[in-house]
Parts: sequence; C-alpha cells; structure tokens
Amino acid sequence: MHLASSLLAMTLEQLRIFVAVAEREHVTRAAADLNLTQSATSAAIAALENRYGAKLFDRVGRRIELTEAGRLFLVEARAVLARAHAAETLLTDLAGLKRGALSLAASQTVANYWLPPLMHLYQERHPGISLSLRIGNTEQVAGWIHETSADLGLIEGEIDDPSLSARQVAEDEMVLVVGAGHPWAKRAAVTPEDLPGIPWVLREPGSGTRSIFETWLSEAGLSPDRLTLAMELPSNEAIRSAVAAGAGATAISRLVVSSMLKAGTLVAVQLPLPKRRFYALRHKERHVTHAEQAFFALLAEQT
Repeated sequence: MHLASSLLAMTLEQLRIFVAVAEREHVTRAAADLNLTQSATSAAIAALENRYGAKLFDRVGRRIELTEAGRLFLVEARAVLARAHAAETLLTDLAGLKRGALSLAASQTVANYWLPPLMHLYQERHPGISLSLRIGNTEQVAGWIHETSADLGLIEGEIDDPSLSARQVAEDEMVLVVGAGHPWAKRAAVTPEDLPGIPWVLREPGSGTRSIFETWLSEAGLSPDRLTLAMELPSNEAIRSAVAAGAGATAISRLVVSSMLKAGTLVAVQLPLPKRRFYALRHKERHVTHAEQAFFALLAEQT
C-alpha cells in the first residue's frame, strides 16, 4: 500500500513538473518556481519521456518548446492535476475553515486596488486558510478558472464561457484622464466626437478596461479604429505614468488614478463613461468549498 502511494505521488509530481516546464518553456525557471533543483526537474521530464518513449520537448536555441506529443499530453496532464486538486480540496474541506487553501486569480485593477483589503480581512477571520493570488488580464483570469488552475476569479469585465458562473460583487467608475499639460486639462468636458483628434494610451487586448471602453465607443457610434493609438501598455501603472508624462489620454478606473488626481499630475475630463462591474468567477462543475463560501459571504458584506 505504501509503495502504491509512493508511485502515485511520484507520478503526480512528474505531471506537476511537466506542466510547470511547459508553461514557462524553461527548465531553470520552472525548477526555481517549484523550489526544486534543475537536475531534479530535468530528471522528471526525462523519466516521463523514457518510460513512454515519447519526446515531449524540443530544444530551440536556449529555450525549449513542446512537441506535438507534448502539446497533447499537456491537456491531459492539466486535467489529471485538476482532478487530484479537486479530490484533495474535498477532503480538506471536511475540516471546515480550520485549515485549507483558496487560490484566487484577479485582473489588474481588482488585484492591485480593490482586492488586497478583502484578502487581509478574510485572513484575519480565517487564519487557517492560506490565500494565494495570481494576476492577469480579464481574459487570462477566465482561462485560469476554466482550466481550474485557480479556485475563484475576480474580473472587471464580462466573459462568455458557459462553463463558468459569474456573480457581480462590486461596481467601479471609469474616468477619462489626461496629463496636467494636456490641451484638454483645462476643459470641463468633451464629447465622443472629440476623441479621434488626440493620441490615446490604452491597455492590451484582453484587458477588461480596454474591452469596456471599446464597447462604449461602439455604442456611442464611434468605431474604436478611429482612435489614434499612441501606446499600448500591459499594466495600469504604466498607463497612468505615460499619460502623466503627456503621451495621450486614457480611460481607466478611478481607483487606479485617485492619488494622482489628488496630486494634480493627472486631470479628469468629464465624459459620460459607463460604470463597470466587478465579477466573481467560478467553474460550475467544481465543488463549492467552505473556504469559497466564506469568501463569497465577505464579498456580500461589501455590497
């Protein structure tokens, strides 16, 4: 029995190492993230390849990439690990809220400006539950919840995935901002017709902020393609710094720029942008743990 358990644990560990290497396309980085030596990580991959006679990775210069067999195996490996995680979670959940873990994934605005105080309050109430947080854009977060690599997702845009449930948990205000030296800084308001006449600094495609702004533009009768895109940046912090430096205008969460608006380095210009909603995502087929229920109860207190 002990031998069988050891073999099972070894197999799951090999799968975990394979997925980490596949996602990073780098053995050394995967080993560091898993707190393993590079030799142990390489040995686990070699053991899989030798046992089944299948080459999983090709070396291309200094990096590695999945072979066709590796890409097919990655789908199955993720599924096995997800099922193992679900089984472990179910057993852990029997202990109530005395011990366990809750893995969160959140889009940038939510993760950096709205979620941290809630995580702190949650851990004060439930110190036996360890929280982890993974940050991406809205599209990435939805993907992580879909593949069950995180328990709950918090996003700032709507998603279209029938396997996920989405629950509104908060509202956020979008605001048009420019730098203090921008020609619009002294204007009280602008209209949609004014927007094509200046350069814009926007988040990357897949961002909830970008998606909501472009949807609003279309509903206002203005094609997003008519805007002059001066810069496309992957973080809110980079966006607000570029706008403050005079690179152009942007539409962004007031949460992100509130301190810079108070300092006067950014100026809000009135434009009837929509409020946007924050949503909590979970996979419909996953067991709802006590830890998740407690987190949803905390979110309900904030509304």
